[in-house]
Amino acid sequence: MAAQLVLPFGVKHALGRDDFITAPCNEQAFQFIQRWPEWPARAAAIHGPAGCGKSHLAAIWAESAGAQVISARDLGAEGFDSHSQTFAFAIEDIDDAAPNPTRDRALLGLFERPGAWLLLTARDPPAEWKSAIGDLKSRFQSLVAFHVWAPDDVLLCALVVKHLADRQLGAPPAVVARIVTQIERTPEAISRFIARVDVKALAEKRAVTERLVLELLESEAHRGNVA
Repeated sequence: MAAQLVLPFGVKHALGRDDFITAPCNEQAFQFIQRWPEWPARAAAIHGPAGCGKSHLAAIWAESAGAQVISARDLGAEGFDSHSQTFAFAIEDIDDAAPNPTRDRALLGLFERPGAWLLLTARDPPAEWKSAIGDLKSRFQSLVAFHVWAPDDVLLCALVVKHLADRQLGAPPAVVARIVTQIERTPEAISRFIARVDVKALAEKRAVTERLVLELLESEAHRGNVA
């Protein structure tokens, strides 16, 4: 069967409150976000592997708090107004790049801004975050922090369904279960695999069936590219 050209239309990820998949591994973080502004402190952290829902939680909180969402890489960069009238900030991927004084002075300034609210996300727990400024390191260590992710089949299957839905795709439960049992059990691996399923289904004008998934798994196993 000849493959058609696959156009890069992009994927619209649903990041609303009602789109979040709750499970024991993220319930504490989700409930904490829900309790804003009744937090015990004005700054908090959510950490876990890529694709575990940190950005989704940050988006939910940002909508409630009217927060500006910004990558930690952009702190102190041209275009970031540290003196804006915003008093709530969701700072993403704190540990995604090496710390530098410019970034860390901007972040410390947000910590010290009277009345400001901060939600920070990262892969590693705050105690492991690096800083070029000693005062910021102590701020990291005192954060209220929530670890997200302890995979189980129920949540993994729900993630597969969500990633399919984000791409306007559907699949029977048997297909979802096949994906979960055959690929790496991480949110990031699920996201990448569903993207490849989408490309194959579109290129071959086929539905997402167990046969299509098995063909993709066999092809990738042959190339040493599973997950």
